[in-house]
Amino acid sequence: MLARVGVCVMLMAVVVGAKAQETAVAIFAGGCFWCMEKPFDEVDGVSKTVSGYIGGQRANPTYEQVSAGITGHAEAVQISYDPDKVSYEALLAIFWRNIDPLDAKGQFCDKGSQYRSAIFYSNERELALAQQTKAQVSKTLGLPVATTLEVATEFYPAEDYHQDYYLRNPLRYKYYRHGCGRDKRLDVLWGEKK
Repeated sequence: MLARVGVCVMLMAVVVGAKAQETAVAIFAGGCFWCMEKPFDEVDGVSKTVSGYIGGQRANPTYEQVSAGITGHAEAVQISYDPDKVSYEALLAIFWRNIDPLDAKGQFCDKGSQYRSAIFYSNERELALAQQTKAQVSKTLGLPVATTLEVATEFYPAEDYHQDYYLRNPLRYKYYRHGCGRDKRLDVLWGEKK
């Protein structure tokens, strides 16, 4: 019996001493969520991206409701990441370079509050970093930034057919992205800026 207790104590020490991998979450809205998954999926330290809805008044909204602009939600991407491999600040930098922060009416060809650009923060540190980077972007572009900073509310994953859309429907994704003028506008905004 004493030997069994000793083994249990040793196993507990190993478990307590082992560093559990911490996963953090960031949520950004940048217009069409299909276009926001890919840049984050390419980052070392990001374990998962989920397209979904946040910032509205209705529980369990559908794509049809959100895209009609009747729920107050924004299309957004929820990013799960390892903060030991990638920082929140690095994710913010990727976010800014993949949106038009000057457009208060939506993003690219998609207009309406459901396509607004927003940073959904979960704590004071995230808010402070969002405010700091927003001020830097405004200074870099020489214009006021329309992107909002909003408290993170409940995030609702979008329907399955929206997840990893750029991987499952690469031709449609490329056609949409090009037709919406996203890359052309991003080149105008960020092409020469460092």
